Amino acid sequence: MFRFIALVSMTVTCASAFVIPTAVSSTNTRLYMSDDSVANNKFLQDKLAQNPNMMAEPAQNPDRPELPQIPGDYNWDEKYAQDDDWISDPTQIPGKQVLSQDQIAMQAAALGKLEEKWRAQREKEEYEASINVGWVPTAELINGRTAMFFLVTGLLTEYWTGISLPGQVEEMLRVGGFIGFD
Repeated sequence: MFRFIALVSMTVTCASAFVIPTAVSSTNTRLYMSDDSVANNKFLQDKLAQNPNMMAEPAQNPDRPELPQIPGDYNWDEKYAQDDDWISDPTQIPGKQVLSQDQIAMQAAALGKLEEKWRAQREKEEYEASINVGWVPTAELINGRTAMFFLVTGLLTEYWTGISLPGQVEEMLRVGGFIGFD
């Protein structure tokens, strides 16, 4: 029973993320949806019937015409000017440090040096990680794993056949034709 209740509550929680917020019922709200999505949704059809301007194009922001106008877009300094805690002058912000052009240039130079150092370090690490031959960690790792595999294979062969590891090497050299046939 508990699993069923948990499943239902998770389903309701997940489904609530896809419900259109109640702000859609406001007469000032505009919907930016395709005509197909409206045609398949009874709720949106009802809201569109109540307010036909909901599908209109958004108004443009007067300060930045490439952006849409935000509802409730207003001057915050005007709204909170009477509040004693509101700071509208950027030079009066507590903890703010005003830097001279020389200090800014020194910081930029120092950051440029750090960036160059970290970039070189990152490129070196990426290059070393890509190398698989020579005295590099990846080659040593592959070599070690191969040696362990063939050592275990030799020990198992010795266990099953009774031929020691040096005897197996001698047999392999004879079969390969490296040493003479006796």
